[in-house]
Amino acid sequence: MSMKQTSDSYRTPRVKICGITTVEDAVMAVEAGADALGFVFYEKSPRYITIEEARAIVEQLPPFVERVGLFVNKTPLEVDLACAESGMSLAQIHFDVDESYLHALHTKSLPVIRARSPEDVLNFSGRYRLVDAFCESYGGAGKRLNLEWFDGVDCSKIILAGGLTPENVMEALSYGFYGVDVSSGVEYEKGKKDHEKIASFVRNAKGAVCGR
Repeated sequence: MSMKQTSDSYRTPRVKICGITTVEDAVMAVEAGADALGFVFYEKSPRYITIEEARAIVEQLPPFVERVGLFVNKTPLEVDLACAESGMSLAQIHFDVDESYLHALHTKSLPVIRARSPEDVLNFSGRYRLVDAFCESYGGAGKRLNLEWFDGVDCSKIILAGGLTPENVMEALSYGFYGVDVSSGVEYEKGKKDHEKIASFVRNAKGAVCGR
């Protein structure tokens, strides 16, 4: 029997649009209602952005928008310096680390769980964390997680990522996730956002709960 959240416990999830590479995409996402923007500082990603490029985008953003830097295989010092120089407000740690690594950061952090099995979604259960499907390429592959893995799990501190689209995001709302994260699901090509898809994604993620 499914143990999802009941309809009375639906929450309006925060929405993060990841893989931002242009000012136009960033501004449009914020205007559509996104709460956070993600910037990928991983050189092997097709959505890679330099610190200088990210800073130029951040300077054009309105206040109260979370700026999230995604990092792979960087030291705490490298993460802190990159966040300070680029204007990030949060560091998304997209590789396997332990609590000692997170405690070494001076920047507020969000660990990522690349889930291979249902048990993995319970890692870092005392923290806000992002749960994505495991893939060798560190995110952005559009691989979807099995939502049944979250049956009976307190999802109030989980940001769900992996294979989300404007068409399927509403299926996840009954679990009460703190947030949802999308990148490839709102693109027309890697690193280039489809503005209509962004608007539809935010509307479906938030509007269905809010009754809009």
